[in-house]
Parts: sequence; structure tokens; C-alpha cells
Amino acid sequence: MTASTLTLLSEVRCFDGWLKRYSHPSSSCHCDMTFSVYLPPQAEDKVVPVLYWLSGLTCTDENFMVKSGAQRYAAEHGIAIIAPDTSPRGEDVPDDPDGAWDFGLGAGFYLNATQKPWSTHYHMYDYITEELPKLLKENFPVDSQRQSISGHSMGGHGALTIALKNPGRFSSVSAFAPIANPLQCPWGEKAFSHYLGDNREQWATYDSCHLIKHCPEEQARQLTLLVDQGLGDCFISEQLKPEALEQVCGEKGVDLTLRLHEDYDHSYYFIASFIGEHIKFHAKHLIGSAS
Repeated sequence: MTASTLTLLSEVRCFDGWLKRYSHPSSSCHCDMTFSVYLPPQAEDKVVPVLYWLSGLTCTDENFMVKSGAQRYAAEHGIAIIAPDTSPRGEDVPDDPDGAWDFGLGAGFYLNATQKPWSTHYHMYDYITEELPKLLKENFPVDSQRQSISGHSMGGHGALTIALKNPGRFSSVSAFAPIANPLQCPWGEKAFSHYLGDNREQWATYDSCHLIKHCPEEQARQLTLLVDQGLGDCFISEQLKPEALEQVCGEKGVDLTLRLHEDYDHSYYFIASFIGEHIKFHAKHLIGSAS
């Protein structure tokens, strides 16, 4: 893939870097996909490490870039941020037949669907792990050997599972209010039953708690996870289940820092409050210094 396949949708100067938004034809999702990229000022002179951000239900590539305030910290540490869309889009892409917001468009769950009609377009796992990194390497001054991943809610689920399924690929992983145990929550059960069918063994390959429970001991000891969760989050008990993540990490000896914040909810106000600390965490692992 070359720059000729990218269509620049917008660009704006931000903290001496550039925030740009692109679309391109996707071979994974069989439709046009959109992503946003923040290139810090350091990218004008050298390749820079990259942080992938995966957003949550109902979001696009724009929510994080508009609401989080992350560019300030990315510019400070010299890290590029890549924010892909949360699902395929287009007239031919199927949506929730009931028009609900927790499935279909905006709710790709970062997996590869196997069931019709979703299996034609909903290949977000391949898009995030294969197609998008190749595109970035070919077109932007980013270092493919220094990459980290983070996300929120459904995107926190995506960040954790993608990191767990690709050991050694990411220098660090973090999440805000992730759907930690989708096998045991309504959002996960609905999405997985539609996208993946009735085979719960296949569901388990996209469940963070299951992946940690069954990962090799050596791999478990190498994991370092940072997770922030608001205690005022209305989804915490039914959908997110941070206690399940904490339990399995404790059993496997995974280095999990789970920070619980009184009164904080599920919104971008929560993310904006702590995103600077997450980027500092990733900078420590990507650059070796968070100064």
C-alpha cells in the first residue's frame, strides 16, 4: 500500500505537531476505512514510536483525538498516536438489525467475524494487527519496532486481547474501563454470538481473562498491564468486571496495576483526567524514559 491509496480528509496543527485524518480502501474489511494520526513535532526529523488507541462502543476514530487532550502529552514524549475507526462503514456494511447501539456499526469488537452477514466486512482484528501497521510503516515516520496499545471500554477489550494474542509485539498495554470478561457480560455475549456463532471456545479466544488464564507462565510474568476504572461507572458490575481481570492476573502472577477511582464514570472526562499518566507509562516502555 502506498500514499496514493490514502485520501487526506483533514489536517490541523496541534502542539507543534500535526493531527491528520485519512481514509483508504481496506483489503481486510472490504470497504473504505478511516483513521486519525497525531504526529508529534519530533516526527519532522526522525521516526518516532507509536501508540495505538482503540475506542469504544458508538465511537469513531475522532472521539479520542477531539476529547482526550492526549496530543499535549504525545508531543511532550515524542510519540505518534494512531486511532482507527471502531468498525467497518459503508452502505453495504450490515448494522444491528434492531438498530441498537451496542452492536454493528461502531461496535466491531476488534475481532474477525466468521458468521454471515458480518463475515464479509467485520475483520477488525486483521485490520488492526496486519493491514494498518503495514500502511503506517509505508507512509509515516513511525518505528514499527516500538509500539504500544491502549483503549477504552470495547477498545480496552481490544487492546488487551490484541496484546495477549501477539506476545512480544507491544512494549506496553493499558486500558480505561475495559470489557475485561466479555464471555460473561451482555455486550460480549451479544457481539460474540452474532459475529462468531455458537462456539464459545471461539469466543474465548477474544476474552482477556481466558487468554491470561491459559497463557504460558513465562509469558504471564512478562506482562505489565495498567488499567484505570472509575467506581462511578454505571457499567462496571454488569459489563466491565474488573474484579475478574484482577483475580486471574493474581492467579497467574501478571503485573497488573488496577487503579480504582472514586466517583469517575465511563466518559471522556475520565479518560482526559488520566491520559497523561497513561502516555507517560507507555513512554517509559517505548523510549526508556518518561521525563
